Amino acid sequence: MHHIYHTEGIILGSKNFGEADRYYSVFTRDLGMIHASAQGVRKMSSKLRFILQDFSYVKVDLVQGKNFWRVTSASKAGRLERLMKNPAKLAIFAEVARLLARLLPATERNDALFVELLDGLTLLERTETKENLPNIEAVIVLRALAVLGYIGENAALDNLLKLPFQDELLAQVSARRPLVLRHINQALRESHL
Repeated sequence: MHHIYHTEGIILGSKNFGEADRYYSVFTRDLGMIHASAQGVRKMSSKLRFILQDFSYVKVDLVQGKNFWRVTSASKAGRLERLMKNPAKLAIFAEVARLLARLLPATERNDALFVELLDGLTLLERTETKENLPNIEAVIVLRALAVLGYIGENAALDNLLKLPFQDELLAQVSARRPLVLRHINQALRESHL
């Protein structure tokens, strides 16, 4: 009998395999980054078909197999659903997801990063100003890189790394955008990823 893990996760991407199966990259609250398969999910009759969508926030039940995880059931978590309906915001979410899929180590729990990402995506979802979108993307990436250890202590970035995801943070990011982008690009160059 396999143990079933119940957790929440953000689907960072997926790819098809087999006749109707799909392989998912999911950043979970309790297990970190995992790769899991869902059998028959592409069939028209699949109940998971509309739940397990790229860039969605889900409650998911998983079983660990010998070489991979398997999704046994899933449901919507009730957050970030409006984000999926806005193409500009979804494009930012997709870019952040691609970056995290490259940076995150497999099955290494990271509570701080999960909370930061969820808070940043929540701010992205509720912002009404198009001009704020690049600033939100920059601060989400900056904070993710800092939590993962790619950006060290820096007095110039201190407020940006500690303020809650609110309007005050966006104003500070806007004022220091060139500095933020310079640090992000430097961290990515040095990571060789």
